[in-house]
Amino acid sequence: MSNLEDLSPARLAWLRFRRHRLAMIGAGVLAVLYLLAIFCEFISPYTPEQRNTRAINAPPMNVRFFDAEGEFHLRPFVYAYTLSVNPDTWMREYQEDLSTRFELRFFGRGESYEFWGLMPTDRHLVGVDPGGAAYFHWLGTDSLGRDVFSRVLYGSRVSLSIGIIGVGLTLFLGVLLGGFAGYLGGVVDNAVQRCVEVLQSIPSLPLWMGLSAALPAAWSPITTYFGVTIILSLFGWTTLARQVRGRFLAMREEDFVVAARLMGARDTRIVFRHMLPSFTSHIITTATLAVPAMILGETALSFLGIGLRPPVVSWGVLLQQAQNYQVIVMTPWLLVPGAFIVITVIAFNLLGDGLRDAADPYSGGKAS
Repeated sequence: MSNLEDLSPARLAWLRFRRHRLAMIGAGVLAVLYLLAIFCEFISPYTPEQRNTRAINAPPMNVRFFDAEGEFHLRPFVYAYTLSVNPDTWMREYQEDLSTRFELRFFGRGESYEFWGLMPTDRHLVGVDPGGAAYFHWLGTDSLGRDVFSRVLYGSRVSLSIGIIGVGLTLFLGVLLGGFAGYLGGVVDNAVQRCVEVLQSIPSLPLWMGLSAALPAAWSPITTYFGVTIILSLFGWTTLARQVRGRFLAMREEDFVVAARLMGARDTRIVFRHMLPSFTSHIITTATLAVPAMILGETALSFLGIGLRPPVVSWGVLLQQAQNYQVIVMTPWLLVPGAFIVITVIAFNLLGDGLRDAADPYSGGKAS
């Protein structure tokens, strides 16, 4: 592009961001993950609590295009399997029955569900021929015979949304308290700063554990979900508040702020209409980098059994099954939710790095 001077700041930031390949990859991965979370009922072949008693701790099933004789089949299929118990280790062992196969079908019928609790249907993205549901598990099953792939998709809706909602509350508190502390100064600034210092001096994990353990066990799953979200948010705003305060301290004597004050503008209008927009790019970047911390916080609490609890399905709740090393050795596919957490955190960090470089005009990125 030849004439960059005619482009708006937003357009220049987009051009810099688009040149950041890792950030674009991170954004694409997150888009896929959130689409999976939004349409998890339709994409999942089973509901999260549906049990297959013939496949307890079954390993991931192989989806094939070639049969045992090497013949290619246009439609993918899975073989049936037989179950036996190893007399030495007492472990379940599954062997494919090459004489029986079941074809996979798109938009097939399966377990009934309500999409977002609004539209009842039994259509799933991928189904299997009648009689083959017992042998179709992409990522295996758990100790109750529940499909791991379906539960991971349902868990993504909770884990990914708790990051967004938690960061939203964190941004609200950090911008509000940090902004007015920096703009007004004096007593307000001292009160906010002392509050920040007290909160930052307390170890986060023990504090989260204590507050989460205090949540009533009789609370409904949705109430517990919002309780954990609020707990994570109440102690995540301090860093952002200090950053906003420092920026507002430097800006409150700028000409445009003084002019707005002399014209009689209210403090709230000056803060949110005039000062905050000049800090928006940094806030967006901070929010993007804070989402992984929220997801990891929920995962840690749920993994320890003091965050979200069954029947809620989240990645942290699913990882509770992998606390025993013997379980990991015998059923390593139960660690799949951990892989989704790692991918999500890396994708958010890559996206945050790209947004930071795009928003910083001195980052060295060149739009062309």
